[in-house]
Amino acid sequence: MNGRAKAPAAGTVLNALATGIGSAFAIDEYTTAEVTLDDSDGIRGEIADAPNADTRLIERCVESVLDFADADRSLGGTVRTESDVPMASGLKSSSAAANATVLATLSALDVEMEREDACRLGVRAARDVGVTATGAFDDASASMLGGVTVTDNNRDELLARKEVSWDVLVFTPPEQAFSSDADVSRCRRVAPMAELVADLALDGEYGRAMTVNGFAFCGALGFPTDPLLSALPDVDGVSLSGTGPSFVAVGGREVLEDVQERWESLEGTTWLTTTQSDGTRTI
Repeated sequence: MNGRAKAPAAGTVLNALATGIGSAFAIDEYTTAEVTLDDSDGIRGEIADAPNADTRLIERCVESVLDFADADRSLGGTVRTESDVPMASGLKSSSAAANATVLATLSALDVEMEREDACRLGVRAARDVGVTATGAFDDASASMLGGVTVTDNNRDELLARKEVSWDVLVFTPPEQAFSSDADVSRCRRVAPMAELVADLALDGEYGRAMTVNGFAFCGALGFPTDPLLSALPDVDGVSLSGTGPSFVAVGGREVLEDVQERWESLEGTTWLTTTQSDGTRTI
């Protein structure tokens, strides 16, 4: 029994660490999962090009789907992911891996499930293995459903979703930042700003929301604001993505190309992409 799926990465509009309300948008970079189920003992995970990486999340996602489907308890197998998304970069690689794994496992079992519910399975798996500080339903919903979403992560509730068509610029420094290591207490200090960002996002003011979020969470998490300032006032919105270290900006293509030239003077990698509205799909 085999299944394959691919899930998009995502950028941040609002970090949910301050209040539990978060917002993210899917981008056109992908993580692919392949699941093979057989009569072997247990679930074994593998992450391409990262032989020492933690595979507990993708293994737990397979197990969660098997439990949901009330599958034969003797089933084991393998799950392998490969990704264009750098790990621990703030671009929701864990959410994409979980979403792709869940849909690939459902496909292997030939079981159907609403995508929003499938997303929640992956979120619960992430909480089970401790790779998220918020449950990341905002990130996971954007990756699973596509477009931009606003969520209440305390209740795993989708508050809003909209399809968008944006050009996106991404800057990723060489260091990594694991969301589970983020200082939640410092993030909660910027809760008034996060509440403002949530209001802007729910009103469809995504660019302004991103920019306020970026300055607030750069301060809370100790990241430099230079990438934000060098993108303003030209872009429609710019933010630290997730708990960093990546930054994302949205705006006109020519404007983003100019910002890319400025960001390329910083140590790291930049690339231009677009938003994605289809979400996670079996392949």
